[in-house]
Amino acid sequence: MKILMVLTSHEQLGDSGHKTGFWAEEFAAPYYAFKDAGAEVVLASPKGGQPPIDPNSEQSDAQTTATVRLFEDPETMEKLATTLKLSEVTADKFDAVFYPGGHGPLWDLSEDPLSIGLIQQFWEQEKPVAAVCHAPAVLVNVKTPAGKPLVAGRKVSGFTNSEEAAVGLTDVVPFLLEDKLQELGGVYQKVDDWKPLAVVDGNLITGQNPASSEAVAGELLKRLKALHVN
Repeated sequence: MKILMVLTSHEQLGDSGHKTGFWAEEFAAPYYAFKDAGAEVVLASPKGGQPPIDPNSEQSDAQTTATVRLFEDPETMEKLATTLKLSEVTADKFDAVFYPGGHGPLWDLSEDPLSIGLIQQFWEQEKPVAAVCHAPAVLVNVKTPAGKPLVAGRKVSGFTNSEEAAVGLTDVVPFLLEDKLQELGGVYQKVDDWKPLAVVDGNLITGQNPASSEAVAGELLKRLKALHVN
């Protein structure tokens, strides 16, 4: 079982003057879920090298068992510092792809032609595609072989408008993910703010918020088992 995790390379939070990147917990919890299940995990990002970690996700109140494990794990921190470039990976070598969130993907991965092409490869090869929190933004420009939005008619989740309002970034982000997924025809699902939700529609697995990252990882592992990937 070989899983590709794709992280953002974007660190500017719009014009706010603040930094963003990937959310540490949304990487750490799935990463260790995959590793502990025996998977080989490969990391990539648009620019390669160290992807930016959202500084807010390094604060004490954002720490979980998984993030503590991450920050005390020099081997994994070194892997993070040396991610492959997206141009160096193809779907052929992997059984699934997982995108952690944080606000960064709204800017770069949503528009990145290599990422879009990569997801289309996974989809056409009937391999699972998973994303959590803001990372379902990576799907907004992905098309099916028939040329329709990948999310059209499919159950999806992602960071809600009310959660974005709660963190005060409604007017900073390039688009509201809940609105965008619905505009594209996605059958958008959500629960109360900050509660975990993982939504499965065949090979498409998405989660609402940081609290959903472990559940999305678990659903991805279940899907791989159902596909008889060991």
